[in-house]
Amino acid sequence: MTTQDRRQVLTSRSDGPVTTLTLNRPEFRNALNTELCRAIHAGVDDAIAAGARVVVITGQGSAFCSGADLNGVYGDEFLEALYGMLHHLAKVPVPIVAAVNGPAIGAGTQLALACDLRVADESAKFGVPTVRNGMAVDAWTVRTLGKLAGAGAARRMLIAGELITRDEALAYGMVERAGGVDSAQEWAHEIAKLAPLAIAHNKLILNGSREDDAAIEESFARVWASEDVKEAAAARVEKRAPQFRGR
Repeated sequence: MTTQDRRQVLTSRSDGPVTTLTLNRPEFRNALNTELCRAIHAGVDDAIAAGARVVVITGQGSAFCSGADLNGVYGDEFLEALYGMLHHLAKVPVPIVAAVNGPAIGAGTQLALACDLRVADESAKFGVPTVRNGMAVDAWTVRTLGKLAGAGAARRMLIAGELITRDEALAYGMVERAGGVDSAQEWAHEIAKLAPLAIAHNKLILNGSREDDAAIEESFARVWASEDVKEAAAARVEKRAPQFRGR
């Protein structure tokens, strides 16, 4: 088990195949600024390079992420760092689990949407209140919110500026499980035992577009030609759990 700090705004803790990244600006309720967006982007890449099969993202203190830092961060540099990070999380081949341990507002909801699965405790709330601050989010955010939460919930948040509770998010399907960080990490360890190439293939299709058709075909062929397929077949014959290696 290892722990390291990334310029203090993000901490990284590895436990075997699972790495937990913790937003570490509790005095600002983990609001995103340019530095933190870049740290998350790099932290995910570092975790994957070190062999993580699943990444968990959570927040230090009582908030997952209260949104964008209100202290003048809304320039081009911040927007590039924010959307570069969000879109990157959606494209990396390793699954990412959001452990939403409190309010996830604005950019906090966007961060949760960029993850593949969401576990939320009872204090979690979600919202994209651009109609209350005169700002805008990109089309990816709107479409992903509508796809995950449904049109009704998305309209409540985007047009009426409402927040939704954890239980509402569960009912809508925006959150997959109820629980805290420990629950998210436990689930991550279960997922880490599954076939990495198959997970990456499914994630590519779920998050991709028609522009990714060639990559999807290549991924499909790679999965069927992998050693993991043979390992699963052998495990069935030998009546044991398969040991997937992602190759």
